[in-house]
Amino acid sequence: MCLEEKKKKKKKKKKKKKKKKKKKKKKKKKKQNKSDEDTRGLESPAHWSFMMAAMDQSPFSLLSLEEDLSCSICLCPFDCPVTIPCGHNFCQDCILASWKDSYSCPQCRTHFPTKPELKKNTVLSTVVETFNLRSTKSEADLGTAEDSQAESQDVIRCDTCMQAEAAQTCLTCMASFCEEHLRPHRENPTFRVHQLSEPVGDLSERICPDHHKLMELFCSQHCRPICSLCLQLVHKGCSFMSPEEQRNLKESDLRGKLAILDEKITKNERVISHIGDMEDKLKDSATNRKKALAAEYQQIRDMLAREESEALNAVDCELQSGQTKLKGLSKKFNENVVHMSKSKEYIDSLLSQSQTLAFLQASVNLPKAAGFDPYTPQINLDSKKVKAMQAFCADLKEHLAEMFKPPVEDRLRIRKPAMESTGPHPLSEFNNPPKQKRPPRSHSPGRPPIESLYQPVYMGSHPHHYAPQHQQGYNRDPHFMAGQKTKGPGPGSQHKAGPKAKSQKPKPLKAAKDNIEQKNEERSTEHLLDLSGIIQPRSSTPPAYLNKPEMSDIPPSITSAEKRTELLKYGTVLTLDPKTAHKRIALSEGFTKASVSDEHTDYPDCPERFSVCSQVLTRQSFSQGRHYWEAQLSCNNFIGVGLAYRSIDRKGPTSRLGRNDQSWCIEWFNVKLSAWHNSSETVLDNPNPQRVGVLLDCDEGTATFYNVADRVYPFHTFVFPYAQAVFPAFWIFSSGSSISLCKLQA
Repeated sequence: MCLEEKKKKKKKKKKKKKKKKKKKKKKKKKKQNKSDEDTRGLESPAHWSFMMAAMDQSPFSLLSLEEDLSCSICLCPFDCPVTIPCGHNFCQDCILASWKDSYSCPQCRTHFPTKPELKKNTVLSTVVETFNLRSTKSEADLGTAEDSQAESQDVIRCDTCMQAEAAQTCLTCMASFCEEHLRPHRENPTFRVHQLSEPVGDLSERICPDHHKLMELFCSQHCRPICSLCLQLVHKGCSFMSPEEQRNLKESDLRGKLAILDEKITKNERVISHIGDMEDKLKDSATNRKKALAAEYQQIRDMLAREESEALNAVDCELQSGQTKLKGLSKKFNENVVHMSKSKEYIDSLLSQSQTLAFLQASVNLPKAAGFDPYTPQINLDSKKVKAMQAFCADLKEHLAEMFKPPVEDRLRIRKPAMESTGPHPLSEFNNPPKQKRPPRSHSPGRPPIESLYQPVYMGSHPHHYAPQHQQGYNRDPHFMAGQKTKGPGPGSQHKAGPKAKSQKPKPLKAAKDNIEQKNEERSTEHLLDLSGIIQPRSSTPPAYLNKPEMSDIPPSITSAEKRTELLKYGTVLTLDPKTAHKRIALSEGFTKASVSDEHTDYPDCPERFSVCSQVLTRQSFSQGRHYWEAQLSCNNFIGVGLAYRSIDRKGPTSRLGRNDQSWCIEWFNVKLSAWHNSSETVLDNPNPQRVGVLLDCDEGTATFYNVADRVYPFHTFVFPYAQAVFPAFWIFSSGSSISLCKLQA
């Protein structure tokens, strides 16, 4: 019965709404059928008195005239309405704005030859003001009504009396009851089995749309409420429970999630607090690090300032000495001039003597200065100390420039090998040497004089003999090379894979200095400048790694090849491919020599050409058999020799040899020798070869690199399976460097 009553009430409400809509449509039609005459009739006082009386009776009747009280130009209520001769009304500003070009009515298009005189329509203005007041009040009333209606909708009413607020909802009866009408459910034993709950607004949500029964159960598998028929027909094998049980489970799950969120929020807040503390510590650490770096660099500046002051003082001393000599010579020459002038005057007086006897008896002796020809002294500032200081300054600048070229992370790698075994020394160890009192113009006991830094280095008589110059701290010290005699073969002779060096006495220091003057004192940064020799004590014994080379990665068949003739039988003639050469690389000597210049070569653009790295491939490629070739290097720095597949990238940042899985490279960079493949670096002992040989064994999958001298000495082997044909490849970076392919003769 309760459901039927509800349905009847809903039908009545729908009918009332339809009637209201019909009335509104009729009113709109009446407004549309009004003619211009009705508009003119507004000016009648009787009409306005009738309208005002009607407005007093019905507050919303005036609001229906909103369209009639609106300007047809701006579509807003009239603002200072005026009437034109054709009878239409407009806002004064709107009609004046439309009459800039011609005078015509915007509504009926009536044309006026002259500008009409505009007069304010006072009656219409009064009506518009009243309309504005009523519309404001009606909007406020409508807002209040809507609020009250929303509040009333939120309140659930009793389905029996339809007035009192519902206290509970019976899910069995599917109705809500107030306290009064809920008494039967509480007092009558028949209703005790009915299920009561908090007031429910829309009970249709609890009715099954398929079977029109109360959804008393909840299917856990499909996560939806179901009725008893749904359980029997559709959800036979599903697990189910009551909605209250499901709610309890969900509440416990949500409470668990809340606990997790609370814990995570607490932890995140703790981490945020730690991050704030860490940020403060980081700022303090950065401040302290800045102070330490500033102090270190200030000490470096002080050292350079002292060196600069000493160099300038040396020049001043040479200048003062030269000026003293010149002043002494000038004084001596002036005295000679005075003596010779007196002798000249005496001779002139004798020549004017009229007495012959007196003239003959007079004797004239010329001063000693007249017996020598005067000469201009050659005094300059080219003393050995000044020239050595100037050379040292230039070499220091070049050395620092080379050190600053690589990234700061790679700069420590060019330091002494001792740093690699014991770790890098702190900067303060070098910038804070023990303070020693030293007399002016003399060097400290722990530091060689500036002249000794400018000495030649003699490495041996054999043209291919190499000494481990790349090992800083050993044989690089000019005192060790020029001031001591070698007692036997050099350390290279103990290297099993190295050449047999012949013992030879180095030239004496005096002969070395004479040789410097004859060669116009050529400077070499690598031999003349060894700052590490100044900072650290020199070692008199060679490093252990020179006596114990690592050769485990070289096949026995290659290690046993001691003679170069055994490799020459695999000799191959190579030519460089101009289609692959970078535009900085110039090819010459029949495409067998590649050199680097700052000016770009006018090569045509093609997809095979390297555009990022200054590299070049050969025209020949190999996929089977053994092949051997040699390359002559102009220097042992910023040069690479390797192999590459045809598929190597030519234009990307990974096109450099060894920085991808398509190439293999032996590279000299900052006097360091490394083997590169797939961006993986292996640092090798650097024999500083002038000629490099490569034996490619496609069948065994190996590529061995040799230092070519009187014999061949392997220093690295790549072992890899050849997936495709490989091309010999070369990388040249430093301007003026070159690589030449050698003509092999068995």
